[in-house]
Amino acid sequence: MAATAFLAAALFTAYDAYRTFDDQRRHLELIGSALAQEIIELDPQSALTRLDHSAGRFAPIIQASLVSDSTSAASPFGQMLPVGGLGAIKLEPAQNDAAAGVMQRGAGAFAIAALMSFAALRRRPNDDPDPALKQSYRTLAAAIPMGVACWTRTGELIVCNQQYRDSIDMEDREVTYHQAVKRLIAGGYMKLLREGDNGRLLELHREDGSCLLIDERPLGSDGFMTLVSDITEAKKTDTLLHAIREEQRHLARRYHEEKLKAEAASRAKTNFLAHLSHDIRTPLNHIIGFADLMRHETYGALGDKRYLEYVQSIKSSGEHLLASFASILELAELESGQKGLRSDPLLVDDLIEGVAQRFRTQAQRAGVGIVIGAPTQAIVEGDKLGLTRMLGNLVENAIRFTPAGGRITLAAFAAPDGVVLEITDTGIGMSEERLQSLSQPFALGDATFTREGGGPGLGISIARAIAELSGGHLAIDSSPALGTTVAISLPLAAMDGRMAA
Repeated sequence: MAATAFLAAALFTAYDAYRTFDDQRRHLELIGSALAQEIIELDPQSALTRLDHSAGRFAPIIQASLVSDSTSAASPFGQMLPVGGLGAIKLEPAQNDAAAGVMQRGAGAFAIAALMSFAALRRRPNDDPDPALKQSYRTLAAAIPMGVACWTRTGELIVCNQQYRDSIDMEDREVTYHQAVKRLIAGGYMKLLREGDNGRLLELHREDGSCLLIDERPLGSDGFMTLVSDITEAKKTDTLLHAIREEQRHLARRYHEEKLKAEAASRAKTNFLAHLSHDIRTPLNHIIGFADLMRHETYGALGDKRYLEYVQSIKSSGEHLLASFASILELAELESGQKGLRSDPLLVDDLIEGVAQRFRTQAQRAGVGIVIGAPTQAIVEGDKLGLTRMLGNLVENAIRFTPAGGRITLAAFAAPDGVVLEITDTGIGMSEERLQSLSQPFALGDATFTREGGGPGLGISIARAIAELSGGHLAIDSSPALGTTVAISLPLAAMDGRMAA
């Protein structure tokens, strides 16, 4: 019997350790998922601030931090959850209560096994144990880290430890089992969790808000044992985690609904723009064609020379509108993924040289010089027409906003993991507020500094979309009266990385 009791205690301790640490791991994953949803769309600085604020809700349970390397290792009791480009959230238990609880319950299980062994060895036919056995019970009960009381078959108290006395406010005088139960329940209620041949498990909710777990088990054939443990903090933790799960489900449902709405709105916008573009481009092409015929006086003279100027104005305005609608449709197709980009190996130096050559004449007319940086011999994978359009939009903006006598520099800088293309001008620059507005399409420039009209303000938005579809990123740095620098980071071609021509 002793061997069976100790084997059962060992199995109980092993199972309890597995369940406890598995629950802790799942709880950390759940908390980490909730925190990740709150910060994933934020920039690193805002994410750190939000994480410090949000993690405070779970401060008694975890310590949360943001690490840039998602491969960093957490402790054996911690968790690492990736958060997109921000790195990963590192979660650690604030206190190792789980290990302490396993040790306490394990000690209690082995103490119970010892008590049962003593009971089997020193079993007596009557209900009142001899003094030696009672002293053994008392010694073992004092070593158990939870409330313990041993009773005879008739409910008379054999022995109990101080924790049990404190739980029922017991004085020095003896009490029976039924009196002890009444004191435990006073002002609260008890709920039966499990009952069987090997005892029963009850949960006691007291008037002061505390919660006790009462485990009653047979003590040989002469009596039974009551184990009382305080699970108030565990209940609070379970309540908090339940609230987190509900909030997470609510956020996930809202995110899914908003995502569906956004996708539907994006499809509707693309379809609308496609139909609108067709309905407007067709008559515009007619207007431009007829204006060209009239400008060349194909079917006879127009008469007054001013008519030629009017016709030229009609043609120019139609072409401007046609280009604007083409830009709108192109941006919609890029954002919706309907316009695919090729992936061919391209020499960065040739790409920059081609764009500079294309805009050199326009820059000379505006009194602006174009300078090309040192060659890098780097090769990227991308769509040649798309990347040329991206650089062309940025160079055209630089020409428009750089006064005569200024300079535009096109340069590339290669590194082992990618290439950075930079377009720098000495133009009028932009304020911080203006920079923030550039993240929104259709943000028009200041008309007082443009040379050829504002346009729909989509050049940078199209360039940004092409950069991101090419696996890169676009960033802008500008200061009023000092100029603007636009940097585009692109990955190197996978086959060669960086190579010489």
